[in-house]
This record gives sequence, C-alpha cells and structure tokens, in this order.
Amino acid sequence: MKVSVDPMVCEANGVCVGIAPEIFDLNDEDELTIVRPEVPDDQADLVRHAVRSCPKAALSLDE
Repeated sequence: MKVSVDPMVCEANGVCVGIAPEIFDLNDEDELTIVRPEVPDDQADLVRHAVRSCPKAALSLDE
C-alpha cells in the first residue's frame, strides 16, 4: 500500500499526523510530509483511518 498527498488541497491541519505519526509529519514550513509512503502492514489500518479522516480529502491510497 502506498499513501500520497495532494499538496494543492492539503491544509496541513495535522489530523493524519495525530492518527498515524509514524507515517505523516508536518515540516518546518507547516507542510505535510509523508515519512513512509510505502505503508508497513502494521500501520495500514491507521493510514486508512487517516485518509478517511482528512477534512480536505487530500490523501489517497494505492492498495
């Protein structure tokens, strides 16, 4: 599974960071970065939840 972000849509509100901090992070410019685009199996459910929870629908999964 691979997760990606559309930087033109993302508002960097950090919901995904709160749900899956091993995968998502906010950098010094307050932009979302994906620390691990290739999602480990043990993080898959958290990442799915983060994608569903994104208020701007800026995250997508390729399963």
